[in-house]
This record gives sequence, C-alpha cells and structure tokens, in this order.
Amino acid sequence: MDMSLKQQTYEILNISRKKGDLSWWVDMLLITLISLNALALILETVEPIYQQHATFFYYFELISVIIFSVEYVLRVWSANAAPEYRQPFTGNLRYALTPLALIDLLAVLPFYLPLLGFDFRIARTLRLFRLLRLFKISRYTKALHHISIVFRDKREELGISLTFTTLLLLLASTLMYYAEHEAQPEAFSSIPETMWWGIATLTTVGYGDVYPVTALGKLLGGIIAVIGIGLFALPTGILASGFSEELSKKEETTCPHCGKDLAGGGDL
Repeated sequence: MDMSLKQQTYEILNISRKKGDLSWWVDMLLITLISLNALALILETVEPIYQQHATFFYYFELISVIIFSVEYVLRVWSANAAPEYRQPFTGNLRYALTPLALIDLLAVLPFYLPLLGFDFRIARTLRLFRLLRLFKISRYTKALHHISIVFRDKREELGISLTFTTLLLLLASTLMYYAEHEAQPEAFSSIPETMWWGIATLTTVGYGDVYPVTALGKLLGGIIAVIGIGLFALPTGILASGFSEELSKKEETTCPHCGKDLAGGGDL
C-alpha cells in the first residue's frame, strides 16, 4: 500500500491538529459517538424507554459498531507510519496487542460473537465490554492521559501499598475470627466471611451489619479502624504526588508564550 496514504491516515487518527482541521473533526466525531454510546447503554436499562425505542437502539448500536470497527482497522493498518511500529505485519501485530488497541477490539467484539456462532447468552454477558468504549476517550482527553501516566509511573508504590493492605486485611480478619467466632458463630463463621467485616472496617465504611460484641473484639476493631484510616490514605498520597510530578513535567515542556507542547508528536 502507498505509505503516504498510511501516513495521512495515521496523522488524521493520532495527531491532533488545530481546531477545524480534518483530524480535529474526526476526534470530535469519535468523542461525541463514545459519549452517546455511554448514554445509550444507560437508557437501555430503563425498560419502558428500551421497549419503546428498541429499533432505534439497535440501529444506533449497528452504526456505532461499524464506525468503531473501521476506526480499529484503520489504526492497525496505519500503525506502520509510527517509528516504533515500522516493520510490516509484525509492527501491526505489536500495535494490535497494545492496551488501547485491545480496548478498541473488545469494545466491538461482543456485537460480532453471535454472527460467529457463539452462544447468545455468552455474547449478551460480554456486551458489558461496551463499557470499554468509555476508555477510548482517553486518546482525546489530556486529563485521562495524565491519569494513565501517573498510574504507570507509580505502579510499584501502588503495588506495595496494595500488598500491605491485603496483609493487614488477612491479619485483621484472622484475629477477629478467633475473637468473635464463639460469641457470634453465624456472623463470624469463617475467616473468609470475616473478611467482609475487615473490608468495611479498614475502609472506614462501617455498614453495621456485622460488628464485634466481645471486649477483645471491640478493642481489635478500634485498633484496626484507626490503622485503616492511615493505610488507605497511602494510595491517595502516592497518586497526589504523582499528579504533582506530572503537572510539573507538563509545565517544563509547555511554551510559556503560546502554550504549545514543546515535546510535540502524537501517540497511537
């Protein structure tokens, strides 16, 4: 295929231009379509609305799937225009396995499954993947792009925090089980059952459906609740620090006079 055509397709789909250009209009179309799909998914759960407008919802879904399918195919086909995916076929395949490309695929795949002979009940369950279309909007929203960068850069710290939280949950549930099992054999019937209490307490939600009644259980519950306040603040602090660092980087790569990104370029 003509490489210049691939290059043009790649630039239209991946490199934002100034307002009014073709690339800008394509972005606006896709953002609008993604937003309308989210609204349609919500309205479909309202039975009177769905029954009255079932035909409209079907054709809207059909048109959306066609547009998103064409977009996906064009993105995979034009991936060779990007330096990191320059190799024919292998470059296309590598791009197809990236997170955003997989989201694009999963967002339309449930529509095609019944056509391929899959059980309709399975296909109906997989329609939940339509929610993934919301994540497609991250391509066009800088805020969501920054969020993904922060999670990527802070994944090690977040992983450590999650590990400590899991260990504390197991420890708290085990101690509370032995403290309360005899007094409340139904509410604290096992350690896995007690973990529901542990989650509600560590997150400081406290539903009140399960609670300790013994002196030892109340003491443990108070200590665990206080520890939970500090422990669950850790991810918040990590993410806040990450956002601060990301915004500082953005200021360093932004022209103070015109506001343009000095780094330039676009992402697939």
